[in-house]
Amino acid sequence: VSFQDLRAETPLGDLWHHDFWGSKLSSNTSHKSYRPLTVLTFRINYLFAGGFYPVGFHVINIILHCTISVLMVDVFSILLGGLQFSNKGRRLNLAPKTSLLAALLFAVHPVHTECVAGIVGRADLLCALFFLLSFLGYCKAFRENKEGHNFSMFWVLVSVILGAIAMLCKEQGITILGLNAVFDALVINKLNVLELIQKLLHKDKSLENAGLLRKGLLFRITLLMSGGASILYIRWRIMGTGPPAFTEVDNPASFADSLFVRAINYNYYYSLNAWLLLCPWWLCFDWSMGCIPLIKSVSDWRIIALVALWFCLIGLICQALCSEDSHKRRILTLGLGFLIIPFLPASNLFFRVGFVIAERVIYLPSIGYCVLFTYGFSLLSKQAKKKKILAVAVLGILLINVMRCAFRSSQWRSEEQLFRSALSVCPLNAKVHYNVGKNLADKGNQSAAIKYYREAVRLNPKYVHAMNNLGNILKERNELQEAEELLSLAVQIQPDFAAAWMNLGIVQNSLRRFEAAEQSYWTAIKHRKKYPDCYYNLGRLYADLNRHIDALNAWRNATVLKPEHSLAWNNMIILLDNTGNLAQAEAVGREALELIPNDHSLMFSLANVLGKSQKYKESEALFLKAIKANPNAASYHGNLAVLYHRWGNLDLAKKHYEVSLKLDPMAPGTKENYNLLRRKLEQLQKKGS
Repeated sequence: VSFQDLRAETPLGDLWHHDFWGSKLSSNTSHKSYRPLTVLTFRINYLFAGGFYPVGFHVINIILHCTISVLMVDVFSILLGGLQFSNKGRRLNLAPKTSLLAALLFAVHPVHTECVAGIVGRADLLCALFFLLSFLGYCKAFRENKEGHNFSMFWVLVSVILGAIAMLCKEQGITILGLNAVFDALVINKLNVLELIQKLLHKDKSLENAGLLRKGLLFRITLLMSGGASILYIRWRIMGTGPPAFTEVDNPASFADSLFVRAINYNYYYSLNAWLLLCPWWLCFDWSMGCIPLIKSVSDWRIIALVALWFCLIGLICQALCSEDSHKRRILTLGLGFLIIPFLPASNLFFRVGFVIAERVIYLPSIGYCVLFTYGFSLLSKQAKKKKILAVAVLGILLINVMRCAFRSSQWRSEEQLFRSALSVCPLNAKVHYNVGKNLADKGNQSAAIKYYREAVRLNPKYVHAMNNLGNILKERNELQEAEELLSLAVQIQPDFAAAWMNLGIVQNSLRRFEAAEQSYWTAIKHRKKYPDCYYNLGRLYADLNRHIDALNAWRNATVLKPEHSLAWNNMIILLDNTGNLAQAEAVGREALELIPNDHSLMFSLANVLGKSQKYKESEALFLKAIKANPNAASYHGNLAVLYHRWGNLDLAKKHYEVSLKLDPMAPGTKENYNLLRRKLEQLQKKGS
């Protein structure tokens, strides 16, 4: 989520033209994930919290998951017990125990941890909330349906609108319209799918008797499908430039040349998603970048997983179609519907997706899993002689899930724990090693970070971000040759990688290859027009080459693009000061302090200029203010001492020289100035005596 979209100064209308990550939808680089209502809730969170304080964001996620889990009792009572109303129009719960068990299983399923503990999981939670409200709203359309002939058009339209809202929270939301149609056919119209297929195959014209045209089913399905098509068309128009562009590392199977390889691997991914629902022990925040190597041959033992998946699915589908028990047919079909239909947008069947496996996308499909699991348990309990053992087993599963949720949530509490937890699950994932390395680098542990960055590059030799970060660390350690090689390779692989071009320029500048450095900086700016840090570094290059006007222009560009760029302001003041342009330096310093009033380094630089201009009182005030903000800066005390020395306040000069030398005994020039002052004080004492 873009921080900029959460700030009050960003117009609310911009949310409807940006993707989930803050890029314009019309941009070719946009992710195309259009979730304006989710971003709006983040903005409200930000407004009430008064900034980026995570507690409020997490609390809302927890409340949403709890609300969804409570709604699940109603949803599961319909899926497992059917839809029936009392004479007063109140819906009856015909499966209170099994619906409660299914809701508990859903509430504590460890695979949901990512959605609840990860703030961006809000999209899945909001989508699920309106998804369920749409389903329950559709059920309300049949409250007055004594004989099954009447329905409320109002509630059908409300259901479509809630489906549209769900889609504005996350794309999966649109699938509720298909599920409502399935529910209408199976539960409201009691349609026998196998019987209908047989009649169609035999060209039987008595389809009305099969329930297809009874009770307004075709009309309602047409309404649902028309609503869905309209919503999808509007969304497609808003997207502007077609589907997003993903890279091979995001979803390698979708880039395979062979249709066979693509099909085998897609099915393997489905089996892994199913396994995460059955046994959510190996959880990972990211499954891309080589985490799951491609299956390229039928001799690969992993083929067993997809064979097992389809064996189970075909068995369930046969039971759902062929069972003589209509209650069993209905539950199995609805369970499979809720398992499969919400997963379709993530299946790669209709369009390429930007991930291999994502735990968040099985938040909704887990509803179907809970239906099938609970129904299986109820069948077992009817046949089991020792029901207590079965009850203890189910309670054990719930307890294990609670413990797993608590443990997984603790891993989400910090980046370090989250990234390291992924190393054991996906040791071949270059992004995991990259993230561990970045976390270590941020903490100042460069040696360890280098190890993980090197491993990330080894696992993925085209991982330009890892090369860039590794090159940066090597640059700071003065290993300039290797840094240049890495950064040159990064821009060769990705020629529009502006940050790598800038860092390459910094390395080339350090190697005194000034022409190449200038070219690299301008290439970076060509690919990223608004790049204040690059203008700042370009200014430093020009200053080194004594091209003072070019340096000032570059730094001015940096401050125009980023008014709070303290380093650029400081360098302008210092350069103007050093070249004797005191009036201009003073003007720039005052302009900078108006924009960044609490920056002590700017106070210090301007105080130096004012001191040279003999504006001692104002200079003193700024020095003291800077020292108050940063009392341990030896240079601040040393330069204030020089000011007092010039001004003739020798006692105060002596005091601040001594403080400066105490903080930094090797401070350049301070010791000499202090000795000069002491000799002057001694001479004054001799004259006085």
